[in-house]
Amino acid sequence: MPPRRFLFDSPDRFVAEAIGKPGHRSFYLQAAQGRRVVTVAIEKVQVVVLAERLAELLLEVERRGIDLPHGTDRIRTSGLDEPVIEAFRVGSMTLTWDGDASAVVVEAREVTDEGPSDDDDGDDDDDDTPDASEELDMLRVQLTVPAARGFIARAAQVIAAGRPPCPLCGQPLNAEGHICPRKNGYMH
Repeated sequence: MPPRRFLFDSPDRFVAEAIGKPGHRSFYLQAAQGRRVVTVAIEKVQVVVLAERLAELLLEVERRGIDLPHGTDRIRTSGLDEPVIEAFRVGSMTLTWDGDASAVVVEAREVTDEGPSDDDDGDDDDDDTPDASEELDMLRVQLTVPAARGFIARAAQVIAAGRPPCPLCGQPLNAEGHICPRKNGYMH
C-alpha cells in the first residue's frame, strides 16, 4: 500500500490531548481542516519534546532578527473530535521554519520497527532508491506563529494534568507511591 500523506496548510485545529486517567493515558495529535480530521497516536515524551522544540524554534527565529506576532489565534488547541481513530503511531518528527509563509511546519512520520538494511554498505551510488522515510505515512501541519504558541500552551496543560512527580527522583508518583531509586528501591 502506498504511504498516506495528511497535509494541513491552514488547519482549523491542531491539538495534543490525552485520553484516560493519569498513569494510564493515551496521547494523540489531531489536525482538522473543515470536515477532514486526522488523529495520530504519540507518546507523552514526544508531546513534551514537540512543545519544547517549537518554543526553541520560535526563540531562534526571533534571535535571528525576524519579528514574530505575539498571542494566539483562533485555531482550536484543545479537545479531540470523536470518534478518535488512529491513522498511525508517530515514530519521528521534524520541525522547520517556512520563511516564505512565516509559519512553522510540523511533520510526524509513522513508527517503523525496521532497522538499517543488511546490504547498506554506506555507498550512495543508488540515487534512484527512495528514502525509507518517504515510504512511511506522514502528517504535515503548517502553523502560524500564534497557532504554534497556542499549541505549546495547551501541550503544557495536558502534560501537567498527569501524575505528580516524586520530589526525590522526579519520576511519576502513583496513588500508592512508587519504588524510588533515590531511596535504594524502597517505596516513596
